[in-house]
Amino acid sequence: MNIIFAGTPAFSAVSLKALIASGHKIPLVITQPDRRAGRGMSMTPSEVKKTAIGLGIEAYQPANLKSPGVLDRVRQTRADLMIVVAFGQIVPKEILIAFPFGCINVHASLLPRWRGAAPIQRAIMAGDKETGVCIMQMEEGLDTGPVFCERRIPIVANDTAKSLHNTLADLGAEALIHTLSDLDGRIPVVQQAGSHVTYAHKINNDDALIDWTATSSEIDRLVRAMDPVPGAHTFWGESRIKIWETIALDQRNSQSEPGTVIELAQDGFVVACKRGALKVRVIQRPGGKKSSAAEYARAFGLKVGHEFK
Repeated sequence: MNIIFAGTPAFSAVSLKALIASGHKIPLVITQPDRRAGRGMSMTPSEVKKTAIGLGIEAYQPANLKSPGVLDRVRQTRADLMIVVAFGQIVPKEILIAFPFGCINVHASLLPRWRGAAPIQRAIMAGDKETGVCIMQMEEGLDTGPVFCERRIPIVANDTAKSLHNTLADLGAEALIHTLSDLDGRIPVVQQAGSHVTYAHKINNDDALIDWTATSSEIDRLVRAMDPVPGAHTFWGESRIKIWETIALDQRNSQSEPGTVIELAQDGFVVACKRGALKVRVIQRPGGKKSSAAEYARAFGLKVGHEFK
């Protein structure tokens, strides 16, 4: 099949590689323009652009899919289908209807739960017991289209956004290839239910701020959902401290105010929460590297009774 591929991050690149490996022809890859990134803030190509170049495929980088000339460039390929995987822009109607098979999306949630930009993080934060991927026919609405195929996996206690991202990227690629192998109508298309819709709004730094008046389980899920980006954080005095690894001690209650250090241990320190307590095991101070929370406590004089905000 002749396919245009639109995607940007590493999650997308997995599907692009799978399409090539399965023998599909990709005349054009559309990805976001290069962005400034890293300590030096140098212009950096997307993972999909790097993958496309490595495969000898043209990488097209319009600032916006509504920009003049984009529709003509797309039509020139005479593609049968466009596949969109975490592209990062809304696809306008004129492109959605420009192909015989329309546009198909790989989405990292069990639709209609977690439509939107950050389904992996939101599923962990909410305490969902399972997640997965859906292969969806795209419509003008945000992740509203009918579903060709879904794959489900459990969310386990030590899953982070990074671990789920990697698993779901592989699962999404497999489900996509399965769908394309039978796209002539034999795969039943299931309309999404109108009920139980939730939205996975984009993650920002405010989302990553730890609220110590939450329960220990809620904070532990937040820490895992914010790993690797942007990292859950709290404040000790004026210093913003990132917390990377925790254990929820649901049965450990304290009369101390939430955010108060109540114990120093060999493998970290324990902080009071609204309900339960949280053992902090890996921490990162401003400008520093990740380190053992126990080492941090010894090096910077963290004591029982100190408070995080």
